[in-house]
Amino acid sequence: MQRYDMHMVDISEKKDVVRIAVASGRVKLKSSTIERIKAGTIKKGDVLACAETAAILAVKKTPEMIPLCHYISIDAVNVEFSIGEEEIKAAVSVKSVGKTGVEMDALCGVSVALLTIWDMVKSVEKDETGNYPHTGIVEIRVDKKEKRA
Repeated sequence: MQRYDMHMVDISEKKDVVRIAVASGRVKLKSSTIERIKAGTIKKGDVLACAETAAILAVKKTPEMIPLCHYISIDAVNVEFSIGEEEIKAAVSVKSVGKTGVEMDALCGVSVALLTIWDMVKSVEKDETGNYPHTGIVEIRVDKKEKRA
């Protein structure tokens, strides 16, 4: 049996610096679902407010979900949504003053925001067989990673 060693990277010798990361992604939805989100008629409630809260919580809990991520001080989180005709784009910006980057935290935040949107609208996205032929999460990526001395 092959053994795989894992370890958390030692960051103890690094200096504290301002670190910023922005991640984004999109959830594809039916246009009728988008209209219901805009009108505030989704049964579970305010979709984007819930997704924003979920993103912030996910950023703060990243090391609990990704085993080798460091616990870091989160100094700011900003969540923005752009609504298109058949998609919602989410962007999560994370800022920290510390020894390691925040891109995983931003990626975790945007992923959970998009999953939350899907969860809140799944009853109107399902087809007659209970599947989601129009729904999908796409293009989750790091848009920006910055380190300032």
